[in-house]
Amino acid sequence: MTLEYWKYDAGTDSVASLVIPGALGRARTFDLDATLLVHVLPEAVGGFLELTVEVDGKRLWARRIPSHNPGETDGLEYHCRLTVEADEDCRVRAKANCKGARVRSLVVEARETAY
Repeated sequence: MTLEYWKYDAGTDSVASLVIPGALGRARTFDLDATLLVHVLPEAVGGFLELTVEVDGKRLWARRIPSHNPGETDGLEYHCRLTVEADEDCRVRAKANCKGARVRSLVVEARETAY
């Protein structure tokens, strides 16, 4: 059996959406990762970065932190295990928000686990 791997790279966009299609008669478990990387503006004072992860329209996780490293990069990551039921699609969405920074990369990945 080949394990599934799904990825959406939104680049510099602030929303990454991924649909994991339902499998006929088989539930699967995935390791889900959302990764946000921003460029913090050199003159940024009081800036922040925020990442929100939703599964099937429901907020699963959200975090807002002050930005660090003016003139450099900063980031947020989220990881969880996700079960996709048989015959049902699963919609994952990661949303980025920032002040005093620009999104450099927003990626959502789902790797099926062997168990």
